[in-house]
Amino acid sequence: MLEDSLLLASVVLVVGLVVLVVGSDSLIDGAARISSRLGVTPIVVGVVIIGFGTSTPELLVTVLAGLEGVFDLGVGNIVGSNIANVLLVLGAAAVVGPIRVARVTVRREVPLSLLGVLAFAWAVQGTLRRTDALLLAVLLVAVITFMIVRGRGDAPAAVTTAEDGSTVALGRESLRALLGLVGTLAGAQAVVLGGGAIATAAGLSDGLVGLTLVAVGTSLPELAAAVQAVRRDETDLLVGNILGSNLFNALAVGPFVVWTGASLGQLVSPELSGRAVLLMLAAVVAVSLLLVRERVGRPAGVALLAGYAGTVAIMAS
Repeated sequence: MLEDSLLLASVVLVVGLVVLVVGSDSLIDGAARISSRLGVTPIVVGVVIIGFGTSTPELLVTVLAGLEGVFDLGVGNIVGSNIANVLLVLGAAAVVGPIRVARVTVRREVPLSLLGVLAFAWAVQGTLRRTDALLLAVLLVAVITFMIVRGRGDAPAAVTTAEDGSTVALGRESLRALLGLVGTLAGAQAVVLGGGAIATAAGLSDGLVGLTLVAVGTSLPELAAAVQAVRRDETDLLVGNILGSNLFNALAVGPFVVWTGASLGQLVSPELSGRAVLLMLAAVVAVSLLLVRERVGRPAGVALLAGYAGTVAIMAS
């Protein structure tokens, strides 16, 4: 229907952008206050609440792909999302403003995220086994438990009053964050639908739309949350969003893909388990080394965006 009305598609696109901005702003604001209220470091909230929440589209796509037996689509979704998180999302956020990375994040959360991606890359090599899926799921529980326990130990004491003097109500801020997450996801979906209809009306090819609009659209929730985090100087939430999304993709969505593939007796295509996985690992390792510097400036952000464009070109070739 949208393809038949350019005006309606434009309205959906604009409304989606507005909802995306408002929703992501509410998500970041609520998450920041939750971390203060619970006495948990923002990086943990970024990983558990924002990172996992904004990865919901990837989970839905992968579940549907598995149910339809389109196994490679699920694996490709995880690989592509992880690449977009570390190159596109972090790069765009760094261009908006320099990102400072806490030393404790470099020592703990970065290696854990890298471990999760490495575990997924290992699981999709060769013959798929259900035991691999179970190991990924167990690793997820262990990693999240470790982060929460250590995060509470590192965080300052819980506070009940915000900077403006108002009381920080946990229930209210949780609702704010939840509504912000829903708004972010809904806004991203509207942008993809409206933009896709406009692209179709303009006569753009399906391949071009898939490599540009769809690729960026599936990362819009993370991207919007990242930009808002930089604007609010909540860079720990930003880094947690990226690392948490990668962990969720690898250790929560990944087990579903591996289990489904093993049940159907399928193998990952050599293109995905080979070149695509290597590109994902290279991107994650490169960004991990960049985060060790504890600061990601605008020049590095531009380089990351260029790297993303190059990676998309390689995968499309």
